[in-house]
Order: sequence, then C-alpha cells, then structure tokens
Amino acid sequence: MPDEIDLNPVDFLTVGTIGPKGQRVFYLQAGQAGKIVTLVLEKEQARALSHAVDEMLEELVERVGPTEQVNLAEYDMDLREPILPEFRVANMGLGYDEEQDAVVLVAQELQLEEGEAAGLEPKVMRFWGSRKQMRALSQRAFDIVQQGRPDPRQNGNISYYWV
Repeated sequence: MPDEIDLNPVDFLTVGTIGPKGQRVFYLQAGQAGKIVTLVLEKEQARALSHAVDEMLEELVERVGPTEQVNLAEYDMDLREPILPEFRVANMGLGYDEEQDAVVLVAQELQLEEGEAAGLEPKVMRFWGSRKQMRALSQRAFDIVQQGRPDPRQNGNISYYWV
C-alpha cells in the first residue's frame, strides 16, 4: 500500500520557486491545520498544471456554473517555511467532487529504479480545494513560469548560433 496523504480541504495551495533564473527549483506546496506538504516540480509540470486546471475549471463552468472571480492579492501565495520536500513529482491528475464542489489535485512520487526494484509503492498526495483556490493556483503557476528566462534554451549558458 502506498504512503498517502489527503489534505481535505487545504488551507492554502501554491507554487513557488527558490533560486536564480536558470537554476530555480519549483515547488508545489499545500497546508492544512499547521501541516505543510512540499513537493518538487519541474518547470514544465508547473506550466502543464496551470493549463490543466484552467481547462478543467472552464469545463466545470459549463457543467456546474461559474465560480467567484479570483484576485491573487487576496491570497498569500508565498512558500511557507520549512521547505522540506516530501518527494519529486512524477505524475499529477485532477478530479472533481460535485457533492463538495471541490477539486482534487493528486500528485504521485517519482521513483528511482532502486525504489521500484525494492517493491516500494510511490507516495501519493491529494490536495482538495475550492474552484476559487484552484483558479488562484493556476494563475500563480502561470505567473511563476513566466518569470523565467525569456529564452529558456540559454539555460544560463552562452549559446552560439550560425545561420
């Protein structure tokens, strides 16, 4: 049985980074009743999360109706200390519970070969939040990704191009 943590509902949910452009580490972080869970993401996972949440929320508007507008200034979207990652994310998924009118973000641990060989199940985290919280997460993830280098191909290195 895999290690599983369910935060239902989350008090906060955010994406943030630590480090200079080109060397940033991306984090997904959630908390509930003083418990903080931090996961490591790749930049492209943060981008994909933003797009997937937007897509899902647009579909939900058609199915269950609109939600409140989001103003990121209403939310404290900063990472909270201590930043002690539980694991690096391999896969993420989204779901919706109509009874709770809540969206769940499921993150599964990236396993290295030795973990798989030992028969260890990957850890799974479930973060439940309102549609409004998820919209704020999507906007935050998009903003954080956009703060990177204008040309990610540079990756902090000098590049030479011949034409």
